[in-house]
Amino acid sequence: MSESASDDVRSRIDALYRSESRRVLATLIRLLGDFDRAEEAMHDAFSVAVERWQAGDVPANPRAWLISTARFRAIDATRRAVRLDAAADDVAEQLHPLRETVVDDDDVADDRLRLIFTCCHPALAHESQIALTLREVCGLTTEEIARAFLTAPSALAQRIVRAKAKIRDARIPYQIPALPELPQRLDAVLHVIYLVFNEGYLASAGATLTRHDLSAEAIRLGRLLQELLPEPEVDGLLALMLLHESRRLARTSDAGELVLLDQQDRGRWNRAMIAEGASFVQRALQSRRFGPYTLQAAIAAVHAEAGTAADTDWRQIVGLYDVLLRADDSPVIALNRAAALAMRDGPAAGLTVIDRLFENGLLHDYHLAHAARADLCRRLERFDDARTSYVTALSLAKQEPERRFLQRRLAELPS
Repeated sequence: MSESASDDVRSRIDALYRSESRRVLATLIRLLGDFDRAEEAMHDAFSVAVERWQAGDVPANPRAWLISTARFRAIDATRRAVRLDAAADDVAEQLHPLRETVVDDDDVADDRLRLIFTCCHPALAHESQIALTLREVCGLTTEEIARAFLTAPSALAQRIVRAKAKIRDARIPYQIPALPELPQRLDAVLHVIYLVFNEGYLASAGATLTRHDLSAEAIRLGRLLQELLPEPEVDGLLALMLLHESRRLARTSDAGELVLLDQQDRGRWNRAMIAEGASFVQRALQSRRFGPYTLQAAIAAVHAEAGTAADTDWRQIVGLYDVLLRADDSPVIALNRAAALAMRDGPAAGLTVIDRLFENGLLHDYHLAHAARADLCRRLERFDDARTSYVTALSLAKQEPERRFLQRRLAELPS
């Protein structure tokens, strides 16, 4: 194989790893019954792919080939480790695949949902549920998750190790719960899917503003969950994700720079996604059994309905935030309400709320809170205060397009 063809194969394998590795891993966890053994087998399979596919032996169904190869390698490793012990041989025979085995795509899709419910089992602490799901289902690095938790990577890694051990030792089943058990497990699963989407919609760090693979995966999982359990808050979360995702193309310039909502080209918004999301919002609201996700989706729908930024119904948005705060008294929601309040009543009204949050010891490590304060101070021509807040936001921001945006705003301030 020529050097150019070899590079093409390696690029294809790299792209396949980014798009399929979490699906492959989820299926291997079901087949092998162990997180660590499944991850080791998956990496072995990708290593074999690099060797064999460069020799021209590229399979027609790469995902099925990787799953089958990984399972075969895991069985060989088990046999070697126990020196052909009879009991282990029995286990290996149960797992041994034929090379011609075809992996059903529907089973693979369900495996992602099965894995989320396993990671979100009530036997695990809530923080461990989220950390384990983000690591194993979504492939976020320990460092990325640690930033989201505002904790040390070493502590986060230990949390994940303990969660895996708990699943193994307690023999937590790798399955979607029976219908009567689903509602009590739903909140944790919705929360995790929402966090996955957020990481895709606004990456916590890196060179790009978004990670389309994660937001698309979160929407896919939301659709699976909607089919399994058509509850109002499932509709609400799916609507919220669709409405936000509809603006993806308009959120960055051709050069990859951040474009704020009021400056976006609304002609680039995906109207089909908006229509679908709005229909789910309406259905959830009509049920009168909705919660925070539906209310957030309703706010996103008001933005989507405005033909221009000037047409935005800020009075309705503030009213929805008032209801949302009663359902979820989160400082981030209070911050978002302050931004809406500033648009309805003027920047001084929003700044008062943000300063009160800081006085109460909230959001000091959240760069968007300092960026919001800086913007309101800039609009009030309190340029020294704006400069201080921009500098603080810049020191906390980890994502390059956001950092460049803050640097531009800082440079634009009068000296």
